[in-house]
This record gives sequence, structure tokens and C-alpha cells, in this order.
Amino acid sequence: MFWVQVGLPALDHRTTVSESRRRSVLTRSLAVIVFTRDAAAHLPAIDAAIGGDLAVKLVVDSSSTDGTAELAGRLGWDVTRAPEPFDHGGTRGWAVRRAVEVVGRDGVAVLLTQDAVPAGARGEAIGRLVGVLGDHGLGAAYGRQLPRPGAGPFEAHARLFNYPDRSEVRSMEDAKRLGIKACFFSDSFAAYRLEALEQVGGFPERAIVGEDAIVAAKLLKAGWKIAYVADACVYHSHDLTPLQEMRRYFDIGVFHARENWILREFGKPEGEGLRFLRSELRYLWQHAPWRIPESFLRAALKYFGYRLGRAERWLPLWVKRWLSLQKHFWDREAEELRARRRGGRAHGE
Repeated sequence: MFWVQVGLPALDHRTTVSESRRRSVLTRSLAVIVFTRDAAAHLPAIDAAIGGDLAVKLVVDSSSTDGTAELAGRLGWDVTRAPEPFDHGGTRGWAVRRAVEVVGRDGVAVLLTQDAVPAGARGEAIGRLVGVLGDHGLGAAYGRQLPRPGAGPFEAHARLFNYPDRSEVRSMEDAKRLGIKACFFSDSFAAYRLEALEQVGGFPERAIVGEDAIVAAKLLKAGWKIAYVADACVYHSHDLTPLQEMRRYFDIGVFHARENWILREFGKPEGEGLRFLRSELRYLWQHAPWRIPESFLRAALKYFGYRLGRAERWLPLWVKRWLSLQKHFWDREAEELRARRRGGRAHGE
């Protein structure tokens, strides 16, 4: 695997980072990592928005069959195959360790999912995102996700609700005021100070979803701050059906059941769900009032899915796999269960 190490881009004049902090950031090494699977339709737009002279550029590909890896190579990216089986936490952790080998623990890694396309001028979004890490108390930062062009009202509102136009910096002291929102974070477009990530143990090896929230919560507990950078933007949203929303919230429920220390430290999410519903109803009233009944259906399905996820320990594995969007997670659990049974039979003999 071949890497190229270069300096960071200059920040846009509208950034709020002080000049001394900006110079500090510019001396850092930066790795940009994009996670792909059948992403040939998205990669050219990401490449054009990032630019060719910004950073180490790495595509971590998971079994693409549409020529993604070959296309990335032609565009000048270093390409590596993700280890199997894929895991939201384990795969990211593996990629970040590869970045540390090249840019060092004093560097910065920017993570992007394949359909998160940076907005603005070439290199602008990443420059603004990484620029805030000139504040040495910040361990990580994530950018604003805008609805993709043509987004429907539900996906558009979700992005506008979760990613407002006002930046903020959060610390553990904000947990009492913000509750679980204090550790809200998205690694669909995020920058991590690698020394901070290493200090808290990196990404979890196993996570159905929420690996970004786990890391954010650990950073806050370790005394680091996290930043939301509203002027570092990507276009990234998904048009989920009501059934897909239920399955997504089942996965979130499983995440909270297995990482319940986050709920103990930061609070439960139910109140946040009601606030989201009220906001969604106001948005629909202005933009698509005929879909208000669907909002109630979606809310009921999301709550039902979430509660099932929280109770997943009582459900058969095949039911959990059917309810989930993350089939690969349960396939891995099924394989491990079969291996334990084979081992038990061998031991009995």
C-alpha cells in the first residue's frame, strides 16, 4: 500500500479558528479515509470535492463488484480491501491504525462514508473541519450534513433537525444540560485527533451501529471536547421507508442495550424523540401537510423498533436478523454461535 504525506490546505477566511491555531493545524499530517462498497457512482464527486493535493487519500473497500476499487486507483487514491467480516467499529478501527502507521499519532484522520459528498469549493469542507482541531483541547469534530438534492420531507427534516446551522463545542460538563445529545456525533464526515482516539482505545471492535457515539462519549469522559462545525458541510441523507426506519431504530435499541453505560452517563433518548416528532410535524405542516399521518406511523414504528432492540436479548437470532438493517452483524453472531456449539460438542467427546 502506497501513501503520500502532504500538508493540510489553508482554511477559508470565514473560519473562526485563530491564526496561531491555524498554523498549528497546518503543520499536522492528515489522512482522508473513505469507506466504500459499490460506490462507483459516488466516488468521482467525492474526489472532485476533496481535491488531489490535500492529504493521504485512502479508499477502504468492502467487496465491491461495480469497479469501485479500480476507479479509485485511476483517480489517484490508495486502495485497500477491508478485512472481513465488515463491522462499523472494527473496520474503522483497522483503517485508522493504518493511518497512524503513516501520519503518526500526532496526525489527524478524516473519515467519510461513500455517499457523503463535501459541499463548497474544492477542499473547503475538509479544511474547515480539520481547522478547528487547532484547539488542543478538541479530540474530534464532525461536520454538517445537508439533505441531498431532491430529498423528500422526512429525510430533509432529519438532517435539518440533527445538523443545525450553528456550530458548538461540547464537553462532559454539557451532559447535564444536553443529556444524550452531548455525545451525538457522526463519523459519516468527521475528523479525529489520532492521539485522542488512541487514548480512549480507538473504535470498538464490535458495534452494530453507534461506533461514533461510543468514541465521542469516551472522549468526553476522558476530558476531551468535541466540536460540531456547521460551516463544514457534506450532502448526505437517505430516503428510508417506514419499515426501514423501524429496522434502523431496532439497531439503535440494540446499540443502547449493549452499550447501556452511555445511557447511565448521559441519559435516555425518549425525551429527544418527542422533541423530534414535534419538530417534524411543524416542518411537514409547512412543506408537506398531506404526509402528517405518515409521521405518526413512522414515530410509532420507530418506537416499536427501538423497544424491541432494547429487549433483543430475549429474541431469537433469526428474528433479530429480520428486524435489523445490519444483516452482516447477525450473520457474524450466527457464525460465532455455530463455532461455540461445534467446540462444545468436540469438548464433550
